[in-house]
Amino acid sequence: MVEPAVDETRALSAAACLFRGLGDPARLAILRHLALGEHKVVDLTAHLGLAQSTVSAHLACLRGCGLVTSRPQGRASMWSLATAPELLDVLTAAERLLAATGDAVALCPTNGEAAGR
Repeated sequence: MVEPAVDETRALSAAACLFRGLGDPARLAILRHLALGEHKVVDLTAHLGLAQSTVSAHLACLRGCGLVTSRPQGRASMWSLATAPELLDVLTAAERLLAATGDAVALCPTNGEAAGR
């Protein structure tokens, strides 16, 4: 069976979009908390110490990336990971890569913590 040709430019662009979606500490914190199970915005707000509007904006971004989903529960919504096993695999791999590279990413002059943003 012949695999269809992959548009490499499109695939790399999609991967870059995924990493931009994961590229905010608050969004990563939300994902890590949702890995424990589904939560309401108010639960995430209390746990993370962020404003409700901030959490909602990050959840909207993550939903747009297909990483989280919600279901109604009364007047609130319950949020959860959309593709938990795959997302947790990516986050685990990132933790292994960070452990292997030490502080190199944080010290990177282009994308590190001190880079001009």
